[in-house]
Amino acid sequence: DAARKGDWAACAATYGKFRTELLAHFSVEEEVLFPAFEQRTGMAGGPTQVMRGEHVQMRDLIGQMDEALAQKNADGFGGAAETLLIMMQQHNMKEENILYPMIDQALGQDGELQSRVAAGLSA
Repeated sequence: DAARKGDWAACAATYGKFRTELLAHFSVEEEVLFPAFEQRTGMAGGPTQVMRGEHVQMRDLIGQMDEALAQKNADGFGGAAETLLIMMQQHNMKEENILYPMIDQALGQDGELQSRVAAGLSA
């Protein structure tokens, strides 16, 4: 909304926080959670591979948003943001309904892993 109004300072502040948190979420999954799940289950492909691929696509959209923000291009920023929102909704549904229940079943009682995930998300 700030981009459409031309309030680029507010846009940069809000987007910057969102961007940081989203990339931290991706990193924790890719560096901590997915490897632990894959090691425990022996499942290197499948759902974690799909999630990693979607992370790549979403990082590309973040790059487009970065570029649009730098150029103060409201249409470019809004278009990439809208696509990212749709992709995130679909991605989160897969995580919540498919992957996270599988992870809970395989790793649910691993306190050390839970601590590492929490530490990565709060960093």
